[in-house]
Amino acid sequence: MENLNLFNQPPVIKGSDFIPELDQIRLTGQMLKVFEYMRNGKWRTLFEIADAINEPEASISAQLRHITRSYNGGHKKEKRRRTCGTWEYRIIPNHSSNGYTP
Repeated sequence: MENLNLFNQPPVIKGSDFIPELDQIRLTGQMLKVFEYMRNGKWRTLFEIADAINEPEASISAQLRHITRSYNGGHKKEKRRRTCGTWEYRIIPNHSSNGYTP
């Protein structure tokens, strides 16, 4: 994948249910899709992200968490309430920690 340099290294997925042989390519691809779509800093709901990149909302929520981990660049995730019960998110790329440049 040519976009692995977004994190200055291959993205890292961790979890007790994670099996690299079964999950690495799919989950890494999801994380990169979420990051590419969100790196412009615009506020979006999970539904809006899911609709745009054709991935499940639960997976997007998990990938937003993974993007903030220090081993994946430590990008900043912000969250705010849009309406009662609806939250929106944005990613602020961490340009200094990993050499990433847009």
